[in-house]
Amino acid sequence: MAAACMESSKARLRAFVLSAFALTGPAALPQVAPPPAVITLKDALTRARQYGGQFQAANLALLQAKEDTKQARAARLPTLNAFNQMIYTEGNGTSSGVFVANDGVHIYNEQAVAHEDLGLFLRHGEVNRALAAEAVARAKAEVAARGVGATVIQNYYAIVMAESHLANLRRSVTEAERFVDITSKQEKRGEVARADVLKGQIDLRQRQRDLKEAELGVIKAKIALGVLIFPNYNTDFSVENDLEQAQLVPPLAEARAGATSTNPDVMAAKAGVTQAGLDVSVARYGLLPSFTLDFFYGINANQFLARTHYANGEYRQNLGYSAQATLTIPVWNWGATRSKIKQAELRRQQAQLDLTLAERTLQATLANASAEANLAREQLESLRESSEMATESLRLMLLRYQAGESTALEVVDAQNTLNQARNAYADGLVRYRIAWASLQMLTGNL
Repeated sequence: MAAACMESSKARLRAFVLSAFALTGPAALPQVAPPPAVITLKDALTRARQYGGQFQAANLALLQAKEDTKQARAARLPTLNAFNQMIYTEGNGTSSGVFVANDGVHIYNEQAVAHEDLGLFLRHGEVNRALAAEAVARAKAEVAARGVGATVIQNYYAIVMAESHLANLRRSVTEAERFVDITSKQEKRGEVARADVLKGQIDLRQRQRDLKEAELGVIKAKIALGVLIFPNYNTDFSVENDLEQAQLVPPLAEARAGATSTNPDVMAAKAGVTQAGLDVSVARYGLLPSFTLDFFYGINANQFLARTHYANGEYRQNLGYSAQATLTIPVWNWGATRSKIKQAELRRQQAQLDLTLAERTLQATLANASAEANLAREQLESLRESSEMATESLRLMLLRYQAGESTALEVVDAQNTLNQARNAYADGLVRYRIAWASLQMLTGNL
């Protein structure tokens, strides 16, 4: 009996252990979330090209322009159609019915029709114009891509700036907490007044509120960028802080040469000039005669039969072919063709003006971007030195305060100056990086 009880206890213990393992085994372990993706500036630009609505719309316009080119090429080639028709004419006691143009009460047309306009086959203006329109659409797609890229650059470095300000504020809160600790200890020893402790605590509370605002600023900046680079709403990512990477500004002449050859606005304007010139050629086609060929093969008879057999044994062949050539010579249309030519010439002049304006705008934008990058780079050293001096000033001010040679207001003022200097240095770095990235985009290197 005792042995049986012992075995039963062992069985219950074994069952308990197995059930506990089932609850705490690998299947019950919490899933570790993957770390957030780290997005570089190039990654962000690539993702914006993939998911940006403006760029996708420009790509759709490009695809439509390609289809226009296919249609223009197909229009030059012969066409083949199946012509199916049955004509019923009211009878009047004769074999042809009431309409003398018809040769019977019933007429059946079942024919294959081949058509070719030799004028279109010999003219290349329509196809070349479609190719030029495709080039314009391609350049506009690149314009859209660079427009999205400029927005991505701004939003990307807005995150970097917000995170830099957040890091500076965290350091500032730590420094404010240290000052509150110093004043509290000195108050206990009777070395400073209660007012100094309150001043430090008020300053600390303000910095803590600023810290929360900075955290919200980072979230907002991530939302603005995430909308552009992800297919769905996502803020679970971080960006690479490349502010300290030194870059050289290319000489203006070198940048101008690179920008002129790759700038999509100029390329679109040049393609627009070509397209407008071809519009003039196509409009002048209206003054030329047209020559078409048509070939018909099938049935055109009063019976839907290949042969009509008569009672005397004779028959009529219904299945056959015919061909026709048509020459159309334009004579008079009240000046409509001349008006179309004039209209096309005016569009060509407008396209030339647009090209000139695009080239001048590019040179001005390039000069501004280069000047901005140079100035931002020159100011970085001064901003860095100001940050270092503000750090040293706060250190010395704390030493003076502990020695009783300065006031709490002077310490708080030194803390504010240091925080402003740190933020100014971070802003200067961001300003330079934005100017550098914009210049690289203008020259086609980004």
